[in-house]
Amino acid sequence: MHLALSVVLGDLAAIMLGILVAWFVKPDPAALVALLAVTLPIYAGTALNSRAFAISTLRRGSGGVSIALRSLAFSFAALFLLVYFIRSEQFIPRSMLLTTMVASAVLLGGFRIAVGSYIHRHLNDRLLAEMVIFDRARTQVPDRMIQIDAETTGIVPDLADPVALHRFGELVRDMDRVVIVCEPDARADWAMMLKGANVLGEVMVDDIGSFGAFGISAVAHHPTLLVASGPLTLSQRVTKRLFDLALCIPALIALAPVLLLTALAVKLDSRGPVFFRQRRVGRGNAFFEILKFRSMHVAECDADGNVSAGRSDSRVTRVGRFIRSTSIDELPQLFNVVFGSMSLVGPRPHALGSLAGTQLFWEIDNRYWLRHACKPGLTGLAQVRGFRGATHRREDLTNRLQADLEYLNGWSIWRDISIIFATLRVVVHRNAF
Repeated sequence: MHLALSVVLGDLAAIMLGILVAWFVKPDPAALVALLAVTLPIYAGTALNSRAFAISTLRRGSGGVSIALRSLAFSFAALFLLVYFIRSEQFIPRSMLLTTMVASAVLLGGFRIAVGSYIHRHLNDRLLAEMVIFDRARTQVPDRMIQIDAETTGIVPDLADPVALHRFGELVRDMDRVVIVCEPDARADWAMMLKGANVLGEVMVDDIGSFGAFGISAVAHHPTLLVASGPLTLSQRVTKRLFDLALCIPALIALAPVLLLTALAVKLDSRGPVFFRQRRVGRGNAFFEILKFRSMHVAECDADGNVSAGRSDSRVTRVGRFIRSTSIDELPQLFNVVFGSMSLVGPRPHALGSLAGTQLFWEIDNRYWLRHACKPGLTGLAQVRGFRGATHRREDLTNRLQADLEYLNGWSIWRDISIIFATLRVVVHRNAF
């Protein structure tokens, strides 16, 4: 992941340097700004779509130079067409365009060849961050793999314990591949742990089991079953993150007056802090602190989320009733998005003590943990379908879970955009109280 992001930044830097070379040849500030504003986004989108930053591409001896140059050629072709149709030769001279194209191609090609050479010489088979976890069973594995003893580190495959899932999520957070070596009776539980961890997850076997495997691999000649992979590829995760920041940062600036006025109203209405912080389950089943404007009296705030707020809930303050009904209380989660613990769109994060009827969410359906394979969202498919508010019945949870799993199985940036537009229609909702 870190290598791929470095290559993304390196590619963009090479193109920027190419544009600067053209500017030194023919100084033109307006053309410089136009070239930067148009070329970089087009290249980034084209390269991501062409898998120019995928691990399989970077492993090639050339560092994926051909794919990168094809993406650059497409970017300049689009730029030439733009210049032609809007007749902007006076803003971006053709000589500057040609110089930019040649200089950027040379610098980008040189950078990619250097990346390929570095990977071949120094990384080779260590390109991926790989971990093997031994649970009451051991075998020989390659030295490049990080080796963890489950018993020593206190990692257990307990689907009824959120803390155990949190520890596991924290342990494998930066891994590209995680392999479990365990006794046969524990394979199904480990498989479920992996499915919600947002990693390429495998369970080592001597025989083919029946717990949702969708591929076969090997470690040191021992067969493994591929039971989990993150719902988003690297390029999709980068695209989603850039999309979040592109919308979230301007939104925070635009909404600054609303945030300040709401903070003042909360402070004047009742004693206590402006923000309500609550531990919730995030990506990989790891915990994080969600931010909201406080809408309840301090003494009656439900930190564990055991009791869902009702329509005439006495715990809710006067200001709290308004900001809950208009979803203004959720706006501080934009900071969660900027800092990376949440996304604009994804399964809504729940408190640990959330109940559907009299049962905890994960007691109703252990697929509940699978919904955390990506970052939780400020809004989601379940919310725009009306599945929000109190969960008094089992069906209130199962409806949301089904929508969340559907979202994970069919992600696209266009679906995120459509969900955001749909959310604008249900900001004020009969179940928001």
